[in-house]
Amino acid sequence: MRVDHGIATLIDLHEQIIDQGGGYWVKIEAWRVEATAEVPHGIRYALTLHEPYGKRILGYDNAHAVKSPRKFKYAGRRLTYDHRHLHASDKGVPYEFQDAQQLLIDFFNEVDRVLKEARQK
Repeated sequence: MRVDHGIATLIDLHEQIIDQGGGYWVKIEAWRVEATAEVPHGIRYALTLHEPYGKRILGYDNAHAVKSPRKFKYAGRRLTYDHRHLHASDKGVPYEFQDAQQLLIDFFNEVDRVLKEARQK
């Protein structure tokens, strides 16, 4: 099994709130758990971007299962815990967790995109 050195960085960021300017902020929660079939990497996390009034407008987490999109009409759908919420009312779409470093890269790239769009309005 490959060692994920980014997990230590993610754990170190636990309970951090990072100002993004203009009233927007990021909150990071991450802690170790026993590895299971649902959480094979042994980490629970919630990375969220909030608008100035506190509403979550983007999130990456593994707090609950989401269904994979249907590719075939009669195919069974796999439940996945790693997922992202791309807007405030999104119930979650699967996210392919590679490692903790890539999770942080993907999340902050998406934060940059969302903030760029929000500031153009």
